[in-house]
Amino acid sequence: MIWVSNRWKILVMLGPALIVFTMFVIYPLAYSGVFSFTRFQGFGEPKWIGWDNYKALLIDPFFWQSLQNTFVILIVSLAVLIPSSFALAMLLQRTIRGGGALRALVFGPAIIAPILVGLIWVFILDPKIGLLNRVLGAFGTPAVPWIGGNYLTPISVSMVFIWSSIGFAMTIFYAGLQLLPADVLEASALDGASGWQQTWHVKIPMMRETFAIVTILMITNVFKIFELVYMLTGGGPVHRSETLVSYMYFVTFTNQQYGYGMALAVIITVLGAIVSIGYLVAARRKEKLA
Repeated sequence: MIWVSNRWKILVMLGPALIVFTMFVIYPLAYSGVFSFTRFQGFGEPKWIGWDNYKALLIDPFFWQSLQNTFVILIVSLAVLIPSSFALAMLLQRTIRGGGALRALVFGPAIIAPILVGLIWVFILDPKIGLLNRVLGAFGTPAVPWIGGNYLTPISVSMVFIWSSIGFAMTIFYAGLQLLPADVLEASALDGASGWQQTWHVKIPMMRETFAIVTILMITNVFKIFELVYMLTGGGPVHRSETLVSYMYFVTFTNQQYGYGMALAVIITVLGAIVSIGYLVAARRKEKLA
């Protein structure tokens, strides 16, 4: 009877959150999943076509280009963002004059709307009018196609994403560092551990959960990148700079191929889940072997 009463209390407390989660997450996912098996252009009755949309994705060169761009952004962002934000948190943890102002300054880009971040960086990276090429031109360097070219656009999007996200990641790492037990750190210092040894052998192992949280958040944020690409390149030229979400937007709302767009949305959800769960499984295996 105690278990039954406690179960009802849990259900009552979780009820509002479960209702909102069902309305805004579960229902849209189920709706997209059903429509991904149809041909629908926004009017009339959807026509059931089975797996045809998914088969079409396999031979769609623009889908594979957007998938490649997304994973380039993901790899570059994680490789740069995680260590740099942790190093920045370590630096700002030290007692320095103006430390609070520096933390606020670093966190600043995280509160700017992504559409405005893209607009800011257009005036920096645009090959013709961008500030960066103007500075390089003053030294006699030819213009570089930072955005809109064939190769550098995913790297440029990665750098803009890192700039806008590093403050958020740094704040989580900073909070994690503040929660580390002082007695353990003092004991390692008394045992003769240097600053680097203390960081590598004490702080990082004790912050595995924090690293996991930041990594998962960054993975999901990369799979949601849309506004940056929309403002920087619009997905061009000829869809060469599309990410999965920007290409889904083009297919769904520009071409009005809603069934095909929903199939792409399902693929994005599945890929994001696979990458996130794969990272968590790998991290736990590493932790057990350590």
